[in-house]
Amino acid sequence: MTQPDTLRALLQAVSQGQLSPETALDQLKYLDFEPIDDFAKIDHHRTLRTGFPEVIWGPGKTVNQIVQIMRSLHQHNPVVMATRIEPEVYAQVQQHIPATVYYDIARICALVPSSWAAQHPGTIGILTAGTADLPVAEEAAITAELCGFAVKRLWDVGVAGLHRLLRHRQLIRDVDVLIVVAGMEGALPSVVAGLADCPIVAVPTSVGYGASFNGLSALLTMLNSCATGIGVVNIDNGFGAAVLAGQILRTGARLADNRWKNSR
Repeated sequence: MTQPDTLRALLQAVSQGQLSPETALDQLKYLDFEPIDDFAKIDHHRTLRTGFPEVIWGPGKTVNQIVQIMRSLHQHNPVVMATRIEPEVYAQVQQHIPATVYYDIARICALVPSSWAAQHPGTIGILTAGTADLPVAEEAAITAELCGFAVKRLWDVGVAGLHRLLRHRQLIRDVDVLIVVAGMEGALPSVVAGLADCPIVAVPTSVGYGASFNGLSALLTMLNSCATGIGVVNIDNGFGAAVLAGQILRTGARLADNRWKNSR
């Protein structure tokens, strides 16, 4: 919980006019964390600072640690996510927290309100080169949806059959940010960037034969793309791609809101 003495001093400074509410809010963003036994310090104010709550990285944590962190986060956030959770781990987590749901392809375990829907303006489009890229793409899609964004999916439209992609040009035109997921040679983001007028977040995957070097070949292709407007995240990082796409949309919405306020 928030350190009581520090918070009390901050509130007193505001009440006595020594500190403006805006400055106090800025300082408050860095106060609140909660120790969990001797293994975690939960950052409850991450949403205030960054717009997104803390998310649990599953690998390397015990079931008990995941359960305790989820319970702590759920006291402050309507949605709680744990990523890279294997089915057998989820089965044990659900015994402790029956309300958790599991997205098996994405390997995400979450607590979600039954009425959860898109909270933010804009739509994220997610494309994959092949079916084997689906686990990374679904990690991005579920993350984006749980963060409150609308998502449109388009799977298996890689460059080996370019007509499949061109058949869906309307989807590319309709969305506001595109996440493009590809393994093998990783060429799809460059092609999509030549068709789209929105930012592209490229995600290399570890799909491919030996010379793909577990995604390194796709990563280098994307970094060396001749197409403009492409940002690249790490290999298999669907979660990071979704958060980056969400930040792009949130920034755009904030800029539009500021322009409207300034024009009044």
